[in-house]
Amino acid sequence: MVIFTIEIRIAPYICAYIQRSRGQRYLFTRIPMRKMILSAALYCASLSFICAALDTAKIDELTGLKGKLNEKEGVYKVTWPRDDVKVVVDGWTMPPFMGLGTWAAFKGENDKAMVMGDTVLFEDEVNAVMSAALDNGLSVTALHNHFFFDQPKVYFMHIEGEGGVDDLARAVKKMYDTVKAIRGLSAKPASTFEEDALVPVSLPEKSSITPAPLNEIFGMQGESKDGMVKFTIGRPAKMHGFKIDNAMGVNTWAAFAGDDKNAVVDGDFAVTEDELQPVLKSLLKSKIKIVAIHQHMTHEEPRIMFFHYWGRGSTKDLAQAVKGALLVGGLLQVSSPVH
Repeated sequence: MVIFTIEIRIAPYICAYIQRSRGQRYLFTRIPMRKMILSAALYCASLSFICAALDTAKIDELTGLKGKLNEKEGVYKVTWPRDDVKVVVDGWTMPPFMGLGTWAAFKGENDKAMVMGDTVLFEDEVNAVMSAALDNGLSVTALHNHFFFDQPKVYFMHIEGEGGVDDLARAVKKMYDTVKAIRGLSAKPASTFEEDALVPVSLPEKSSITPAPLNEIFGMQGESKDGMVKFTIGRPAKMHGFKIDNAMGVNTWAAFAGDDKNAVVDGDFAVTEDELQPVLKSLLKSKIKIVAIHQHMTHEEPRIMFFHYWGRGSTKDLAQAVKGALLVGGLLQVSSPVH
């Protein structure tokens, strides 16, 4: 082992003597004062960074998980393997190490931090956990699958947030606690929406939706076919120098089937990044289920996010829920037209 002894003398030029063991000679270095001041400033800055760094012990305490620090990137990450439910993919029992790990990564300072994460969820957990995230100040940025032929079906919900690290860690804990509460009631994921299970009457095989009340609610004429009704609203954008709109698939739509008292609505919303969170919140509060959040395009302007939804109830209640989300997002009068 090599041992260093350092002596610093303040003078127009600072002399640093470094003595090594094993009988080596003294090394003499002349360091200009301006360089020493710069070095001291950098050292103090590094000390300030260290002192303001994340309180990792608090993150552990608030999330209930033991994290790991990535010193190179300045990121503290907590993980939770979903080993509470057996998942079979293409006939093979998948260990959590192969991609069934929930995680949340924190970066920044205690009073100014950000979190990003991916949450492994089963179908009956998704909307309750999404509500927990949104209600506690997090943003939900994607919801999708990673596998084919998985039993039970597994979904992945991506989140992000900014703020004090304590608030972010508490929000993450709320999500994880919601998962545990659902699995505490039933170890086996459900095969239908909770509300659907409570409905004593299944949807009629032949639909008979009355279009007029829905036309009035949306303020437009819907498209009718075989007793079903569908409404479509275009969303102008540009991509590769071309204007794209409704006919090119950039649209929000809602389709109704069943009858007026016992109906289902499904559809797709096309929203900008700024509109995504408030529209999600509006639909969830109206008991509409979110089933996917993703992109359909690349290099479009403005950037458009798409999310798919599903709901059960009377046609009027469902239509009002969808219209409410359209109003929240400013989508009945498109808020980001192409100029």
